[in-house]
Amino acid sequence: MSEHVHKVTREHGETKGRFFIRKDGEEAELTYSITTPTLIIADHTGVPDSFRGTGAGLALAEALVAAARADGFKIIALCPFVKAQSLKHPEWADVFSR
Repeated sequence: MSEHVHKVTREHGETKGRFFIRKDGEEAELTYSITTPTLIIADHTGVPDSFRGTGAGLALAEALVAAARADGFKIIALCPFVKAQSLKHPEWADVFSR
C-alpha cells in the first residue's frame, strides 16, 4: 500500500472558506461557513473518484481540526463525512461542538 502525502491549501473568506487538494486538474475539497469568529460549520466534503482510497478526505478533515486548534474555533459538523470522522477520532472531541 502506497503512502499518500497531500498538500492541503486553505482559502478563508469573511463568511465562507475551504480546504482543498488539487491533483491532475481535479480538486477534493471541504467547505465551511463561518458563523462567528469562534464557530464554523463544516458544510460539505467532495472527493472525486480519482482521489478515492488516497486518504484525501481524511487529510482535509485533519487540516480542519488543526486550523480549529490553531485559530481557536469550534466546528459544527453538518457534513456527514466530517461528522463520521469526528466519531472515529475521539481525540478531536476538543474542537467539535456537540
